[in-house]
Amino acid sequence: MNTHTPNKILKGLILMTLMALGLFTLYVFLTLNWSYSTGERAGFLQKVSNKGWICKTWEGELSLVAMPGAAPEKFLFTVRDESVALKVSAAAGKRVTLNYEQHKGLPSSCFGDTDYFVVGLTVIE
Repeated sequence: MNTHTPNKILKGLILMTLMALGLFTLYVFLTLNWSYSTGERAGFLQKVSNKGWICKTWEGELSLVAMPGAAPEKFLFTVRDESVALKVSAAAGKRVTLNYEQHKGLPSSCFGDTDYFVVGLTVIE
């Protein structure tokens, strides 16, 4: 007598799929809300753009102030908060300090092209 009916197999597959989806959702939630590191970077805000085909993200580039005569280093970053993105866009071309959180292990570039998410900025006068 066969105890594995097609109905039980289907229910098992649905349950396993829901569990996998739930674990993936929990993983994404944790990586987005628990930062690996936090910090500040100061330099000249060179570029800010809203880009992407399906997942539009705000991406930017900060030219770090280096020693005189040395090649400038670039700090690439992402902005997730629309209100912060507007402040960053308004400060383009100015010297700023960016406050950021680093989120490692994000599963897709839909959340941003970089691990560094800007959460605030201060314009240096």
